[in-house]
Amino acid sequence: MNEIKTYKRIPPEKKNIRAMFNNIAGRYDFLNHFLSLGIDSYWRWRVLKLLKTYHPKEILDIATGTGDLAIQMAKIKPDSITGIDIAEEMLVIANKKITKKKLNNIIKVLIADSENLPFENMIFDSVTVAFGVRNFENLEKGISEMCRVLKPGGKAIILEFSMPSKFPVKQLYGFYFNYILPLLGRIVSKNKFAYSYLPDSVSVFPQGKEFTKIMHQSGFDTIKQIKLTFGIASIYIGEISNKKY
Repeated sequence: MNEIKTYKRIPPEKKNIRAMFNNIAGRYDFLNHFLSLGIDSYWRWRVLKLLKTYHPKEILDIATGTGDLAIQMAKIKPDSITGIDIAEEMLVIANKKITKKKLNNIIKVLIADSENLPFENMIFDSVTVAFGVRNFENLEKGISEMCRVLKPGGKAIILEFSMPSKFPVKQLYGFYFNYILPLLGRIVSKNKFAYSYLPDSVSVFPQGKEFTKIMHQSGFDTIKQIKLTFGIASIYIGEISNKKY
């Protein structure tokens, strides 16, 4: 099993969010699949399908958590995948899964801050984030860091929750997301905050054109949004061609 190293200091303002994810790490995978009715696996598959068309050799997976997406990305045979997260307990689980699948030679995980990446400029072909940008303390800084570490022509693929806008999906999903999901999440995770935090963070997160505007202002030249499952989730693809570093 690879050693999990810490790179650079994690800001103290992220103490609460880090503690929350450390606390629910052992139940995180089950809750993801259970509360999404398994649809989260399909969403990651869509990311993988897109990524495969770019043939990346060096991939950075930000907010890698328990490593689900990083492990799936090994199927497209990159040279290396680096997963980072601020929650060490999530990475302990990721490391066990990586070792079990004998992927230690391809995937390594480390504790690092998404808004202060411990990497040189222009070294990754692709950067991915699955359900992690909502947790950025400074969204613009986090997106700018993604741009900084991407090579010219590199692609960023961001998978994030969004809110459906059409009747009746909007109303049905809103009820489930705001009332049923937090209740089930609290019961299973034994954490009162974690699954009330989820709908709260999604409701204030910029979506659609608002988010693509932030991506553009942070350095991406070409941006595309793909809505998934009636708009419950979205994939944002950012490309950077004109490097400033």
